Amino acid sequence: MDPEKREPQTIKVTPLQQMLASCTGAILTSLMVTPLDVVKIRLQAQNNPFPKGKCFVYSNGLMDHVCVCEEGGSKAWYKKPGNFRGTLDAFLKIVRNEGIKSLWSGLPPTLVMAVPATVIYFTCYDQLSALLKSKLGENETSIPIFAGIVARFGAVTVISPLELIRTKMQSKKFSYKELHQFVSKKVSEDGWISLWRGWFPTVLRDVPFSAMYWYNYEILKKWLCEKSGLYEPTFMINFTSGALSGSFAAIATLPFDVVKTQKQTQLWTYETHKISVPLQMSTWVIMKNIVAKNGVSGLFTGLIPRLIKIAPACAVMISTYEFGKAFFQKQNTGGQN
Repeated sequence: MDPEKREPQTIKVTPLQQMLASCTGAILTSLMVTPLDVVKIRLQAQNNPFPKGKCFVYSNGLMDHVCVCEEGGSKAWYKKPGNFRGTLDAFLKIVRNEGIKSLWSGLPPTLVMAVPATVIYFTCYDQLSALLKSKLGENETSIPIFAGIVARFGAVTVISPLELIRTKMQSKKFSYKELHQFVSKKVSEDGWISLWRGWFPTVLRDVPFSAMYWYNYEILKKWLCEKSGLYEPTFMINFTSGALSGSFAAIATLPFDVVKTQKQTQLWTYETHKISVPLQMSTWVIMKNIVAKNGVSGLFTGLIPRLIKIAPACAVMISTYEFGKAFFQKQNTGGQN
């Protein structure tokens, strides 16, 4: 019998092995998606140069990062001059004039946040899913939704203060002593809750995304397996399920992504220029302002670029993660025989 058509063995993968699999997936996804953002940001900088202290959102499809423009003129990777007529033209000219390595110029800040966030997220999801399946049964359809919500909620909450600190360090060279003083001062002035500023719009976007993503992913994976007559999903089934479910979730949560981007960049502009943050800068007020200015379509700005990035990122991440788990399953099976 074809090994792919045999009933799957219930060999457990340890949390450490899940972490290694998700870490590998996060690194591969970052390597693949970073060039898209490098090109996009260089095009943006060409049309509207980033002034000193201005910030922009940099995303690898897994995590967002607020990048604050450094001092020192045009030396930063996102400030290099160029004369690009479009995405493909920018891609070719960057490779020809600056070398292929330039397409991964923004990789370090991506990995700093994407790897720990992804490791927490995927490991928590799998552990919680296994626990719920043991209590509620394998076929309970609400398990992916609940596990996805809790896992993303936890990952966002843990990473939020790190994102704040990392962005502050990026805006200016800080020693660890100065960084400690900054955090202590912020906590004493505004309380511990200030370290989670920007958490709410992130949760509004990422938690529904996670719930929809995992629900659709598990449904699609099961359906494709049935259509193919397989008990265990192949790499391509995982890849296709990840791309489709990521696309559905990205479209549904785009309005919250638009609001989050605007709120995040506004917040760091106020921080950098020492301007007091206006009280009315709530998520719902920003959303109402966008609709009033640009109509409902304004909430879906950037749909195509988001899909171009999210669909392959989700596909590569989940298929690599599942492949890693399958590899460790075989190792564990071999160890027991």
